[in-house]
Amino acid sequence: MMKKIFFLTIIAVFSLTLNAQKFAYVDSKYILSHIPAYEAAQKEINELSAQWQMEIEAKYESILQLEKAYQAEKILLTEDMRKKREGDIELRKKEAMELQKSKFGLDGELFKKREELIAPIQEEIYKAIEEVASTSALMVVFDRSEQGNLLYTNPKHDISDKVIKKMGLKPGETLDGKSGGDKDDSDDSDAPKGGNDRTQPKTGGGKGK
Repeated sequence: MMKKIFFLTIIAVFSLTLNAQKFAYVDSKYILSHIPAYEAAQKEINELSAQWQMEIEAKYESILQLEKAYQAEKILLTEDMRKKREGDIELRKKEAMELQKSKFGLDGELFKKREELIAPIQEEIYKAIEEVASTSALMVVFDRSEQGNLLYTNPKHDISDKVIKKMGLKPGETLDGKSGGDKDDSDDSDAPKGGNDRTQPKTGGGKGK
């Protein structure tokens, strides 16, 4: 799966008066579950990862076979022949490690591909959050999917569905079919509604006011 999509709390001042401090939150994982482009990006990333992993494993398997053959024949080889074989094995090991780093390292191809495919989706979501927050006179928007900041979330302050609608999508129509329906109906009520486990207050996930 992917790394965490948002490294946020998003803090943006949209209200002109200090008295109108309003807080809300989104669930970025829930939002992403509605976006076909994200599903396609994840599929492409996973396929590339699997392909590169197979290539790397094949190289290490080849090295293992060379080492086994060398150990079996070592006693029959001259010193120069042994040095040549050992040098060849070390070179192949270095090449395999360099390939692994180039594909899966911090600045490797997988990281760059993820940035290329996911960054535009992140930007689209952030823009929708910004528009919803500005029209709702919100000052602070938290991401409930990023654990560690909040201890409680009240569904009254969940604007995830508004963000999904702003992006031209329909809340509840997730690509995996696992999430519940539209949550906007509960925006004006403190009491969470049944039938959708995502609208229930949770501990350990977030806190809203």
